[in-house]
Amino acid sequence: MKKNIVFTISRQYGSGGRTVGKMLADELGIHYYDKELMKLAAEESGINESLFVQADENVDDKNPLLVRVMKNVYQGELISPKSDDFVSRENLFNYQAKVLKKLAETESCVIIGRCADFVLKDYDNVVSVFVHAPKDFLMEQAAKKQSYRDKELEKFIEKTDRYKADYYHYHTGQLWTDARNYDLCLNSGRLGFDKCVEEIKAYSKVRFGDDIFD
Repeated sequence: MKKNIVFTISRQYGSGGRTVGKMLADELGIHYYDKELMKLAAEESGINESLFVQADENVDDKNPLLVRVMKNVYQGELISPKSDDFVSRENLFNYQAKVLKKLAETESCVIIGRCADFVLKDYDNVVSVFVHAPKDFLMEQAAKKQSYRDKELEKFIEKTDRYKADYYHYHTGQLWTDARNYDLCLNSGRLGFDKCVEEIKAYSKVRFGDDIFD
């Protein structure tokens, strides 16, 4: 590739956003970052990886209504190791964001979730994508990985997406499903995974030039 491009992918549970991201990374021969980001953030900060795993795309849901109005919008700062807040969820996010910025500055890659579209919004080499799908498609795809069925599966999908939405709002102050946060919003239920990949590549060529992937 003639330019480092970072593809950030947010996704509804069951939409196949991870699959689309992996297919895109494999086709372009670039790195795919998902759970590995937590390990990188742990190495960067010296904070135990288990704390990053615990906070991954999640916020405390003991009081869901309170969580939905709370926010601590990421500003780019890091909290000192001397502070009692060094291992707070805010600082865990800060270190994860630091890793995202390093990646955007050094390589082409695909990044799944972690509010990467917001953290990297000022980088001109970032393509942000939101993958969504109709309910029936979400249910069909989710059933391939979960033992839940019918109403239980529907509730699981809703709960998982609520966690993502709350996490996104808490750290960005914005709505996770707002199309204005992304360059592309793709309906995987209608397009299928292969065509989602093609749409992302087509957009990149329009934006960066037809020879960007040469």
